[in-house]
Amino acid sequence: MKCVSLDLDGTLLDDQHQISENNKKVIQQLKENNVDVILNTGRQYADVIKVNGVKELELPIICLNGSMMYHPSGELLYETKISMEVYQSVLTELQKLNVGILVYTNQGGFPCTLPGLKGKSWDEIQALFDNQDYDMIAHLKDVKIYKLIAVVAETEMDRIKDVKNQLKQFDTISFSSSFPNNCEITSSEAQKGKAIRRYENLKKVVFDEIYSFGDGGNDVTQFEVSTRSFAMENAPDEIKRKASDLTKSNNDDGVAYAIKEILKLV
Repeated sequence: MKCVSLDLDGTLLDDQHQISENNKKVIQQLKENNVDVILNTGRQYADVIKVNGVKELELPIICLNGSMMYHPSGELLYETKISMEVYQSVLTELQKLNVGILVYTNQGGFPCTLPGLKGKSWDEIQALFDNQDYDMIAHLKDVKIYKLIAVVAETEMDRIKDVKNQLKQFDTISFSSSFPNNCEITSSEAQKGKAIRRYENLKKVVFDEIYSFGDGGNDVTQFEVSTRSFAMENAPDEIKRKASDLTKSNNDDGVAYAIKEILKLV
């Protein structure tokens, strides 16, 4: 069996956050050819299914960098979370570094999720962070914490290195960047590559060939379990070096191009 694992932002979606008709057509052709197609994203489920055309594709969705997995019907198949103790310890370290913090939970994002920052000035974003009571989150009834994101201004991207260095002391978390100005933090069990293998186990199948597509640091683990991995032309150079192959940009239907012209899967 073959599997194609697709990152969403910067990969399947163009810069207007749309799935092109060409990409949609190729995905449908893959399904008709009995190729398993998975959406494998750092977004939370609610932010994924808001994207125009996603529901119609009827695909399994791996969310929050492998923290949660959903059946095409929307049924939750798997979840892994960050313990409250680890959350509070990581939160303390991030607050010492004076970075913005997004917290993803089963009760929503605090102060919002990453798409909620789009179109805002840094002053507006900073106000969101300043007004959030992060200690309150730990006291919400039945709360589950899936992911944190440390965020800095695009003019201060070097500070993300400090964040990653500080996080190395924790052995039960994973962290990577979906954009150069952030660091996404999940349970160590939540990685895109591990999630593909978990999907295999849930389906009781073995993928003979896995092809993955991405543009960010959180895609590296899916590259590592893939037969061939494709970095988008718009990906940073360090991500391109991690992939076995390159394809066209997200604005030039790079997913469809690689599947049709390089892999010849349809």
